[in-house]
Amino acid sequence: MARRTRKAGSVARFGPRYGVRIRRRVQEVEEGMRRRHTCPRCAAISVRRESTGVWACRRCGYVFAGGAYRPIVTTSFKREIEAAKEEPEAKAEGV
Repeated sequence: MARRTRKAGSVARFGPRYGVRIRRRVQEVEEGMRRRHTCPRCAAISVRRESTGVWACRRCGYVFAGGAYRPIVTTSFKREIEAAKEEPEAKAEGV
């Protein structure tokens, strides 16, 4: 017999609650969190999440802080902070 439904993965624990779109987003985040990532020190694909915001390379033993769900945080908020730090320097050069 053919399967009638798709495998739900880790979000099957929610059952029919919360809606499909939210469950898909949660599944995407959790799959990304659980897979192996590239180490910033030795470039091996062996970085795993130890706990919230703590990532460790199993090859070289490097432990570092990162995002809660991804080892490298790339948000627009972080870029805005860096841009704000550079603005006073640009104003001082113009005076």
